[in-house]
Amino acid sequence: MRLKTIGGALFALSFAASAAMAQDCDHSERWGAEDLHGSANLVTPERTLEATKLIKQGKSMPLGIVIDANTPAFPPRSLSLQVVQPNQQGGQKLTAFGYPGNYNDDLLQTWVGIGSQIDGLGHLGENGHYYNCLDEKEISQITGLTKLGVHDIPPLVGRAVILDMAAHAGVDVMQAGDHFGEAEVRAAAEAQGVTIGEGDIVLFHTGWTEGMLESDPGAWVSGEPGLSVSGSRYLASLNVMAVGADTWGVEPVPPAPGDGAFYGHVVLLKENGIYILETMNVGPLLREGVNEFMFVLGQARIRGTVQMIINPVALY
Repeated sequence: MRLKTIGGALFALSFAASAAMAQDCDHSERWGAEDLHGSANLVTPERTLEATKLIKQGKSMPLGIVIDANTPAFPPRSLSLQVVQPNQQGGQKLTAFGYPGNYNDDLLQTWVGIGSQIDGLGHLGENGHYYNCLDEKEISQITGLTKLGVHDIPPLVGRAVILDMAAHAGVDVMQAGDHFGEAEVRAAAEAQGVTIGEGDIVLFHTGWTEGMLESDPGAWVSGEPGLSVSGSRYLASLNVMAVGADTWGVEPVPPAPGDGAFYGHVVLLKENGIYILETMNVGPLLREGVNEFMFVLGQARIRGTVQMIINPVALY
């Protein structure tokens, strides 16, 4: 009888814990409990056609940075590249080609969360859950995510805007730990004549990457200015498609007072299904007088990845 009582108590405790965790997770009211794409659902033919009207000069510019084995990254991430010439030892030529051919191949061993990258919806969660209440025990396999993999994100195409937070603060380069929230984002947008609409990609310029990456890479990866949790919640309320910055983590390091470290990732990814774009080099666009453009991203489709190195294109 006592064993049954203990077993019943353990079951009750387990059920109560599961119920408590369930209360910490809400399914997507907008896209439904089965949705896996989050804000990518905002890509529509109408929005894409509207974004094409932002192409005024017929120009394009990459938003991704060049990376290599020396690019600093959130530890323990690293990259190693080898260029090889298979079956060509000792000067052998590949006569099977029908001529004395030679070629190079490459081997890449890397974490895919290095440099310019997209964070998928399976990247950060809370209490064991990710976007749309997907349980870590269900989706987080060592061979790849079984759901929310970056390979499954549709092409992200739409209107992008840049908010120059460095200019708003009256500096060329913001400092590590500097933060901006709803009030600062609203004020900067109004001062710069930038509107933020549903389905937009919102990118912040802090000057951090252009000002720090080459001159002091250790400091660049050790801290950063960025968007506070209040700012993340504000942008989520506007139903944007993605949020990014010219920093390696979008949020301030150290975090804003009262904010958990990278908790804005939880707000955007888990709670709202909004993608995060890191190390977006928007400075060159601003210097051309561009703060509104057509954004196009088609990431590499390696099944089950959490993040992916990217190079979105700005068309203006």
